[in-house]
Amino acid sequence: MSLPPRRTTSLDPRLLAAAPHRLLFFVGAINVLLAMSWWALWLADARWQLGWLPEAPLFAGWVHAIVMQYQLLPPFMFGFLLTVFPRWMGLPELHRWHYLPVGLGLFGGQVAVVGGMLLGLEAWVQIGLFMATAGWGYGVVQLLRPLLAERRAGKGPTWHAWSCFAAMTLGFIGLLCVLTFLHNGNPWWMFVAIKLGTFGLLMPVYLTVAHRMFPFFAGNVVAGYTPWRPMWLLAVLWPMLLTHLALELTHAYAALFWIDIPLMLLTSYILLRWWPRESAPGLLWVLFIGFAWLPLAFGLYAMQSLLYATTGDFLLGRGPAHAIYIGFFGSLLVAMVTRVTQGHSGRPLAMPRIGWFAFVTLQGVSVMRVTADVLPDPGLWQAVAAFGWLLAFLPWVLRSAGIYLRPRIDQRPG
Repeated sequence: MSLPPRRTTSLDPRLLAAAPHRLLFFVGAINVLLAMSWWALWLADARWQLGWLPEAPLFAGWVHAIVMQYQLLPPFMFGFLLTVFPRWMGLPELHRWHYLPVGLGLFGGQVAVVGGMLLGLEAWVQIGLFMATAGWGYGVVQLLRPLLAERRAGKGPTWHAWSCFAAMTLGFIGLLCVLTFLHNGNPWWMFVAIKLGTFGLLMPVYLTVAHRMFPFFAGNVVAGYTPWRPMWLLAVLWPMLLTHLALELTHAYAALFWIDIPLMLLTSYILLRWWPRESAPGLLWVLFIGFAWLPLAFGLYAMQSLLYATTGDFLLGRGPAHAIYIGFFGSLLVAMVTRVTQGHSGRPLAMPRIGWFAFVTLQGVSVMRVTADVLPDPGLWQAVAAFGWLLAFLPWVLRSAGIYLRPRIDQRPG
């Protein structure tokens, strides 16, 4: 007779080095609160003129965009990719020295940047960005190792891995653009970094992982489900995303609808093909509900473009961007990380109550931030949305961090 899994209440920081996802998900979870705590304080200080914070050493809006795209979400992406790359290719798992420097660079960089913005110390911000770039560069090299090993073994290529590697490399280039801005002060480089972060880094990684994993997850738990993930989708999505990026970089906002309407239709079709027709567990539904924000976001981008072409004004403000950032990226962050955390800690593959709270609350935060720029007193609603993010994520972060600091409940390694 086998004994039931043993739960332990002791926290052991040494366990963070036991697997890539432990360390980097922990770093990401802390960054979720750290980054948005500073931003919520900044928004409140700006809206109500509270005088809490010193003058920002760099334009706060730019730093917020860089932090969210290059320091908050990437630890989760590195943690996932450094775990699954060897598995996708049938290679040995990576060792500690492959991922520890990545986590240290991204975490130390986040602390320094946020600390510098809170205290008005530009040197800290610069140090933090250099640390993040160093950790990121090391991580890209470690992602390349299994790709080259697969090639030497005469196997592959694993196109999902190459797609993610290409996006993470573009992310490294984006950070180099930030460092170039710090060197010469030309704001164009910061503009490039921000746009590259969305459509060259985050969007390709999210769509590639969704393409590989979502139909696989559904096929395992939904009766009669036929996974659909043709490789031509990635071959089409990459140039479409880069076209959107090129139009933004050249300020051709009035022409964005020419690519964003096709992107809206294609992502709607993908969602329709993936959507389960039979009963499915909550841990699967949150993936597809989160994905539904993407065609909505491209629809808003197209509407914004058409309005700009006719009125010359960005009437929706940053609403379309936040439909992607909070609705799509944020919702799938909760959904995917919860699933990986449950599975890799020996827990049942079910959506826990704290996960539901984070996901549902985040849907409300997304709607609030998407509409904030068209409501009376936008600054008020932007600040409320930022504090809503903290409300949504705080219990989820505390639960997740506790899991990463404890042994698996099934006593297995990892």
